[in-house]
Parts: sequence; structure tokens; C-alpha cells
Amino acid sequence: METNRTLGRGGIEVSALGFGCWAIGGEWQNTEGQPLGWGRVDDEESVRAVRRALDLGITFFDTADTYGAGHSERVLGRALGKRRDDVVLATKWGNVFDEETRTLTGSDDTPAYARRALTASLARLGTDHVDLYQLHLSDLDPARAAELRDACEEFVTEGLIRTYAWSTDDPARAAVFAEGEHCAAVQHALNVLQDAPDMLSLCAESGLTSINRSPLAMGLLAGKRQGPQDAGDIRSRPPAWLHGFGDGTSADPEWLSRIDALKEILTSEGRTLAQGALAWIWARSPRTVPIPGFRSVSQAEQNAGAIEKGPLTAGQLTEIDRVLGR
Repeated sequence: METNRTLGRGGIEVSALGFGCWAIGGEWQNTEGQPLGWGRVDDEESVRAVRRALDLGITFFDTADTYGAGHSERVLGRALGKRRDDVVLATKWGNVFDEETRTLTGSDDTPAYARRALTASLARLGTDHVDLYQLHLSDLDPARAAELRDACEEFVTEGLIRTYAWSTDDPARAAVFAEGEHCAAVQHALNVLQDAPDMLSLCAESGLTSINRSPLAMGLLAGKRQGPQDAGDIRSRPPAWLHGFGDGTSADPEWLSRIDALKEILTSEGRTLAQGALAWIWARSPRTVPIPGFRSVSQAEQNAGAIEKGPLTAGQLTEIDRVLGR
């Protein structure tokens, strides 16, 4: 497998595996007290894990200003330090939050806020530019999104960002951003249990990179079968959009039975379950860059270890579709 991918149409090279930095933001919440993070986190371990990933050839890191209410960006910026120019850095905007109380307070879809949010992200990340700037409001009105796309083109002209994308699961919305010259990608959900054929078709037609969140189905495809023990973990009180975790006490039995049915295929060639899940994504399209989360050096090592094992075969892809009845 090619260990690198080209990010969209812009010629920027990234590792075929990225690292998602939601979890290292630590605990944060909405105004109702609903947890939005992945529970407690050890910042020093996060820093070690980012640096270990760099040593293992990971060059793409995806975060958002709202993860940990700014905390993920600060930790990532510190971890990269002088190696900032060795990586492709992606962050997101659109949510409004209070850094002091670590609370999500709302959203703002104005171009003026996009500029303020970008300025704040650059400061937290300790850099003068973002390589991929992503709209984080998945169901925004397309006409408003077109205004934000145009604002992103201005940011490119000013050298504040290199490319941009929309984090959305709607191909029609993603197509609005794809009309922009410097749009490079769409970030969307994709894993072996949740295929996204229409989005992958759009990426192929528009020359975009498919950045894949939830590649391990929020931990289920890494073998996590029990509900989280940490009250600060979003999976302990799953919102409506978070599938696979039932009422938060344990994983959805239907999802677990599907994973069990796929285990033999996914763990072929000595892969762990998580490595097999990533291998499915690479086999699904040459444009994919999965971004599994991590909170420790050992998770970083396991995820990065998927690269040398490469994608599943076409035959295995067909067999998985047969097992899942699709």
C-alpha cells in the first residue's frame, strides 16, 4: 500500500492514516451537563502519544477548536512544537464555547466568526497557518455554507490556511464546498458497519480526499464491548447521533453480533480487530484517510501498525458485504 495520500487537488501529501484528536481534549460538556469528551485524560501521555505517532510516520493530525473547549488544540500544539512543519494540521470551526468552564455554548455560522475562530485556533496551536480548515456545522444551510466557502478562499489568499473542507455526512452539502478552488476534502463517518457509497462517489468525482471519522465506530471496532466507566465520557450518555452504545451501559447487542460475524476476516494476516477495521477503509477507496482517536502511546502504536499490513483484498470486501447482507 502507498503509505501516503495526496490531500485533494492541492498536492499536499499526508500519511494514509491520520490521528483524530477529539479524545485528547479531555472532558467538556454542553450547557445541560451532557458530556462531550471521552473522559479524563493525561496530557503528558497525550504529548508522548503524538510524538510517538510522528516517529511512526503519521503526518496528519485532525482536531477542532471545540474539543475540550480549546484544550485539544493546546495539547497538540505543545506536542508538535518544533516539528510543526513536519505535519499537516487540520482543525474545525463553527461551535462557540467557554474555555474557562469547558462548556459548549452554541454555534456561529457567520464569516466574521470564522475569522475570529481561526485567529484563536492559530494561537492555541502555536502556528501561523492551518493546512486544512473544516466547517464543523454538519447540517448548515447550503447558501450560508457557500458564504463560508468564499471566506475560506479569502483565508487561503491571506496565507492563513492552505485548504478547507466541510465535516458533514450529506454529499449534497459537501458538493457545495467542493465547488471552491481550494476545497480539498470532506470529513464524514465511515467504518465497516457504516458505509458511505454516495460520499465516496462524490470524492472520486470531485477530486476530494475522504477523511473518515468514527473509523473504529467509537471504539466498538477496537473491541470495546462494555459501556464506559467514566461519567465524563460521551458514550456513557450517548446523544441520538451516537450509534452502537444503546443506553450507555453497554454496547448495542446487534452491533456486537455484526462485529463478531466479521472478526475472522478483519483479524486476518495477524491484524488486531482495529487494524482490520482500518484495512477495510483503505480497501474501500484509495482516497480514504481514516482518523482513529487515541489517548495513549500503546493506542498510537497499534493504530500506526495497521499501515504495514495494508488494505484488505477485494475478495474480503465482497465477503464482508455478503456477511452484512448489503
